[in-house]
Amino acid sequence: MTRGTHSTTYLVAIGAFALGMASYVTAGLIPMIQADFTVSVSVAAQLVTAFTLAYGLGSPLCVALLPAHRQRSGLFLMLGLFVIANAASALTTSLAALMAWRVLAGMAAGTYLAIGIAAAVGVAPPGARGKTISIIMGGMASGTVLGVPLGLLLAERWGWQAALWLIALIGLVALVGLIFRLPPMPAAQVVPMRRKLSILTDRRVIGLLGISLLAAIASLGMYTFIAPLIDAHGERSVTPYLWVWGVGGVLGSFLIGTLVDRFSGPRLTFAIMLLLGIALIALPLLLTFSPWLALIPIALWGAVGWALQVPQNNELMKARELQGDGNLAVALNESALYLGSALGASLGGLALALQMAVDTLSMVAGLVALSGMGVQAWLWKRPHAHGMACPDS
Repeated sequence: MTRGTHSTTYLVAIGAFALGMASYVTAGLIPMIQADFTVSVSVAAQLVTAFTLAYGLGSPLCVALLPAHRQRSGLFLMLGLFVIANAASALTTSLAALMAWRVLAGMAAGTYLAIGIAAAVGVAPPGARGKTISIIMGGMASGTVLGVPLGLLLAERWGWQAALWLIALIGLVALVGLIFRLPPMPAAQVVPMRRKLSILTDRRVIGLLGISLLAAIASLGMYTFIAPLIDAHGERSVTPYLWVWGVGGVLGSFLIGTLVDRFSGPRLTFAIMLLLGIALIALPLLLTFSPWLALIPIALWGAVGWALQVPQNNELMKARELQGDGNLAVALNESALYLGSALGASLGGLALALQMAVDTLSMVAGLVALSGMGVQAWLWKRPHAHGMACPDS
């Protein structure tokens, strides 16, 4: 990468770090917010729902409506709105206003990530696309694994607002850097809304989104129940397991980039879904023998779960390159992830309510991941729009 494109990638990744924090830190702030506004836990928890729904559902709409020739200014606008929404969240004294600002923050975050990935890839050399996406996704993973505990630590000392101020500050650093360092973006073709909507009938895109959905149901859905799983095997603290999962996720996000640039994306996705399935199925079995052995599948689970989105986003952008709406495909992929996470958590909770053992739940999650291999195999048999075979894409 050239110096300009290199700095662009890392600045977009810094912004991704901030939104990775914003996506998950609110859950840890619920008790403090509940006490401050004198509301129930269930009401305070709707702040998380507001952010995630706006992120997953609002961002594709914003990306679709953003004019092709305004991508650069759109990137600045969305990151600026994200910064303002988090700062305003820290300043507000009304729960209703806080809810509204979390909606705006979620919508801006999802839109920024989609445009940011497209912008960084657009100015990167063709042979560095995978590395570019992996650095950005690694930034988001780092925000979740490292940024969230830091934000909660600040919140415990100076109040829940401190965590949101930190998010706003990190976002502002990224915004100022991008304003000065983002090179002119390649001219984008103007895509009529009718053609943008055709993405919903693109079988390759739908297949790729299906894989992301299944992966999120299995990985993020099961993550909701990692504490009950560990507790069922007599372990007192889940914290070491969460850290191993998170560190695995950061490493997986960063390391997968080189592989994406060297190997076929579909083959990597197939291998990742296989490893994810094996990790989730093996986890309860190894927990039975030794809690230390269980750290191996947990690290693998975190690594491949986070790594998957690098080849997925790369393939989605390639699938819609000629149509000029690769950023919309990335936004839809984020929607699939959030929907899958919610589905996995809901279905898992229902299964446990019906007396399914939590060990069995982990194994079922593994089978869901393995079913993603079947979707990828189906994609291999489907020709590209240009008649090229998928395995060599």
